[in-house]
Amino acid sequence: MKYKGFIVSFLMLFAIVSVSKAQENKVIVEKDSLIGLLQEFRSFYALNPAASKTVSLEPKTIDKSRATRVKVRGFRVQIFSGSSRRDAENVQRSFQSQNSDINAYLDYVEPNYRVKVGDFTSRSAATAYMRELRGRYNNVFVFVEDVWTWQ
Repeated sequence: MKYKGFIVSFLMLFAIVSVSKAQENKVIVEKDSLIGLLQEFRSFYALNPAASKTVSLEPKTIDKSRATRVKVRGFRVQIFSGSSRRDAENVQRSFQSQNSDINAYLDYVEPNYRVKVGDFTSRSAATAYMRELRGRYNNVFVFVEDVWTWQ
C-alpha cells in the first residue's frame, strides 16, 4: 500500500513537470538527414545557386553552324490549357503562324493538353514575353522546364 502511494505521487509529479515543460516557449527543431542531400543536389545542378551569376547586358551572338543544341533548365510560357486536343492544336498552329521564330510545344498532362512557347534561359525574359502575350491569350503563366538552347 505504501508503494502504491509512492508510485501514484511519482506519476503525478512527472505529469506536473511534463505540463510545466510544455509551457516553456521553446521550439525543438529536428532536421531531416535528407535536407543536406537535397541542398547538395540543388547546388550541383544549379537549381538554387549560392553564388550570384554575372549578367551580361550585350546580346550573345551564336554561330549556329558550329554550335550544338542542348537541353538546360529554363522557362516556357504556357498559353493554353484544356481538355480538348483539337483546341490545343489550333492554338499551337495559330501561334506558330504568327510567331515563326519562337517554338511552340504541345504536351499532355492528364487530364489537360498544354501549349507552351519559347525556350527562355532567364525568368525575366520569360516574364517579359508573358506580358506581351497577356492581351492575346487567357491564363498565361511562366513554367520552369528543360528547354533547348544553343552552346
